[in-house]
Amino acid sequence: MNDTPGWASPGSSPTDGREPGASGPAEPADRPGGPDRSAQPADRPGTEPTGPGTKWSTEQPPPGQWSAPSGPGQAPPPPPPNPGWGTPPGGYGGGWGGGWGGPPPAAKPGVIPLRPLGVGEILDGAVSTMRTYWRTVLGISLTVAVLTEIVVVLLQGLVLDDATSEALNDPDATLSELGDAMADTTINSGVVLLVSLIGTVLATALLTTVTSRAVLGRKVTIGEAWRDARPQVARLFGLILLLLLIVAGLVTVGMAPGLIVAVAGGGGAGVALTVLGLLASAVVAVWLMVRFSLASPALMLEKQGIKKAMGRSTKLVRGSWWRVFGIQLLAAVIANVVASIIVIPFAFLAAALSGDGVGGFLEGTGDLGWTFLIVSGIGSVIGSMITFPITAGVTVLLYIDQRIRREALDLELARAAGVQGPAAPGSAPGSR
Repeated sequence: MNDTPGWASPGSSPTDGREPGASGPAEPADRPGGPDRSAQPADRPGTEPTGPGTKWSTEQPPPGQWSAPSGPGQAPPPPPPNPGWGTPPGGYGGGWGGGWGGPPPAAKPGVIPLRPLGVGEILDGAVSTMRTYWRTVLGISLTVAVLTEIVVVLLQGLVLDDATSEALNDPDATLSELGDAMADTTINSGVVLLVSLIGTVLATALLTTVTSRAVLGRKVTIGEAWRDARPQVARLFGLILLLLLIVAGLVTVGMAPGLIVAVAGGGGAGVALTVLGLLASAVVAVWLMVRFSLASPALMLEKQGIKKAMGRSTKLVRGSWWRVFGIQLLAAVIANVVASIIVIPFAFLAAALSGDGVGGFLEGTGDLGWTFLIVSGIGSVIGSMITFPITAGVTVLLYIDQRIRREALDLELARAAGVQGPAAPGSAPGSR
């Protein structure tokens, strides 16, 4: 029989000191001067296997794993009526925490245990990835953040001129001047957003590869991460751009009726309808974005196209929308708090070093000179270097967790990591 603790119950061994149908008195095995029953075959005809004889001592787990007899001369406890997993464990040590020793721990070859994860384990896995593979993770984040911020600072310093800002802050500006300033600001902000989006896509693509390898406990260099992610970067950019267009389309459709009423002279009714449409479209947009939030890791790790990746995300999120939403919202709040702790002091320092000082910065009339842009840009680089790994890591680990829950991905990951069995050495949670 299998004597592994927790996996099988005892077999049909003699429990009352007598074989069924055997005759004659039972003699205590530990009586002084009594015969040594352990040397006799338990199933020999005419022999009465009393006490813990050969069959009990050699075929059953050691007494430390199961409940031993309570005193000298007492028989072992009776076997459960239905051996196997359905057997009530209470008769053998009082349950999982007693003689059974508890369920086998999940394998943990990398930053997470290979089983369904809790919220804290997902967040800890993202931080552990950054801490364990800090050279690769921070190298990717720093490189992308620096390149992105250089382009953004140049655009803001050369393209977004002071005339535009002055027109927006001038109460005497004409409607035509305000319209031109708004158009210029929108275009410039769109260009800056596009540059930031490209940087986010690159960081997400590379960090997805790093996190997926960290789950298996394998290191990856920046070059290896780039070679693995490069074929999917264009599709990832298309996916994110498509999701942005979906959000923009929903907001436009939601606000359109109110804007039409306002233009037609509806006044207050048009404004109210516009606000209601904006709120309704925002709710729908959030719902869709959560449904498609796992499309990015599905696209990168499964080498899917855009449409199939969105379908995979919808399937994985179905039935777990609130859980996925809550975890990602928590990760976003943590990332933004960390970024604010770093960025805000740099922004005040930049304002203090610029011409108009902190007062002008708080009033919104400060001059966006090169000093302000460079100093605040340094703060943005540091903030992005820390927040990129958190947001990307949480998304990847949430994707892996949903696949473990729905598709038993933990078995595939264990095989890929070379883990043998559910409790390989060093695989207990917290062993790394």
